[in-house]
Amino acid sequence: MASAAEQLAANLNFGAFAKATELKKRIWFTLGALLVYRLGTYIPLPGINPGAVAELFNQQSSGILGMFNMFAGGAVGRMAIFALNIMPYISASIIVQLLTAVSPHLEQLKKEGEQGRKQINQYTRFGTVFLAAVQAYGIAVGLEGAGNVVTDPGWFFRISTVITLTGGTIFLMWLGEQITQRGVGNGISLIIFAGIIAGLPAAIAGTLELGRQGALSTVIILAIFVMAVVVIAFIVFMERAQRRLLIQYPKRQVGNRVFQGDSSHLPLKLNTAGVIPPIFASSLLLLPITVANFSSGQGPEWLTTVTTLLGHGQPLYMLLYAAGIIFFAFFYTAVVFNPADTAENLKKHGGFIPGIRPGERTAQYIDYVLTRITVVGALYLTLVCLLPEFLVSWWNVPFYFGGTSLLIVVSVTMDTVSQVQGHLLAHQYEGLVKKARLRGGRRR
Repeated sequence: MASAAEQLAANLNFGAFAKATELKKRIWFTLGALLVYRLGTYIPLPGINPGAVAELFNQQSSGILGMFNMFAGGAVGRMAIFALNIMPYISASIIVQLLTAVSPHLEQLKKEGEQGRKQINQYTRFGTVFLAAVQAYGIAVGLEGAGNVVTDPGWFFRISTVITLTGGTIFLMWLGEQITQRGVGNGISLIIFAGIIAGLPAAIAGTLELGRQGALSTVIILAIFVMAVVVIAFIVFMERAQRRLLIQYPKRQVGNRVFQGDSSHLPLKLNTAGVIPPIFASSLLLLPITVANFSSGQGPEWLTTVTTLLGHGQPLYMLLYAAGIIFFAFFYTAVVFNPADTAENLKKHGGFIPGIRPGERTAQYIDYVLTRITVVGALYLTLVCLLPEFLVSWWNVPFYFGGTSLLIVVSVTMDTVSQVQGHLLAHQYEGLVKKARLRGGRRR
C-alpha cells in the first residue's frame, strides 16, 4: 500500500510546480551556477599554445587523461582553468573516508554529529588544496616537456599554472557547496554530471555520422539506442533496490501507560559502493597506457607489450577490469558500512532483529546479508561497465557515454529528482497547513 507521501507525489502537477516559487529560485540558481562552470571550461591557461595542446591531447586520449577529460566536460583537452575539475576534492574525500576506518581521531569525529562532520569537511578541503597543487605542478612540468606547448617555460609559468588550476578547483568546490545549500541536488555531483552530459551530443552525432557514411547500419544504431534505454531502466531498478531487515522494538512503559512495541526496517542498498569501484579499477588499468603514451614508444619493451594487452576490448583488459570492480566493490563497502557499529546502535536503542540475539550475533548477521547482496551489486556494476567495452570491440561504436559515466548520470538524476519532489511535497504540505488554519479560523 502506498504511503501518504507517495499518494501525494502521484498527484503532483505543473500547477503545483508553478506555485512553488522557492523551488523555482533554487532551480534557476543551479542552472546559473552550472552555466558559470561550463564557461570556465573554455578559458585556457595563460602561456600555452591551444593548437599544440589539442594535438598533444589527441595522442593521450586513450589513457587516464581521456577519462578525466570526460568527467571535466572537455576542459582537460582544452587545458582550461577548470582542467582539474572537482576530481581533487573527490580524491580527498575518498582518502578521508579511508583514513576514518583506521584513525581513532577521525572515527571519533564521525560519531560527534554535526560538529564532527564540519571538522572532517575542513580536513577534506585542506586535502583538496594539497592534491590540487601537486597535480597542477605535475601538469605544468609535463606541459613544459611536451615540446612547443608552453610559449615561455620556466618557474613563472609553473607558479602561475599551480595558482590558476588550484584556484579553479577551489572555486568549483565552493560553487558545488553553494549549489547544495542554495540550489537543488548535490552540487559536487551536479558539476561532474554537467561535464559528462556536455559530451553526449558529440557522441550521438558521431554515431549518426557513422550511420550516414555506411560504417554502421540503421539496425545497429537503433539497437544501440534501444539498448541504452534498457540499460538506464536497469540501472534505475538496481540503484533503488535494497534489502530491508526487520527491526523490532520491545514494549515500553511510561508512567502507568504501556506503549506497544514498534517495528521498523534497516535498508541495505544493493550497490553500497556507488560508482567508486569502476573509477578505481579503470584508473589503475589506464596507468600503463598513459605512461606508454608519454614515453612516445621509447620505453622498455615489456611496457609496450603490457599496453597492447591492456587495450580497450582485449580479453585481459576486460578480465582485470571485472576483477578490479568486484574487489573495490567489497573493499569500499567494508569501509563505508560497519555492521558492528550498526548493531551497537540498535542495541543502545533497544532494537533487535527477530530471531537474532542483539550485539555480536546481530553484527554477524548484518555482515552475512551485506556480503550476499554486495555479490549481486558487484556483478551488476561489472555488467554495466563492460557493456560499452563489448560495443567498442564488436561494432567499433564511439560509445563515449560509457558504463561509469552512465552510472553517474543516472544516480545524480535520481537524487536531484527526489530532492525536487521533496521540495514540491513540502510546498504542498505548507499549503494544506495554511488552508487548515483558514478553515479553523472561519469555524471559530
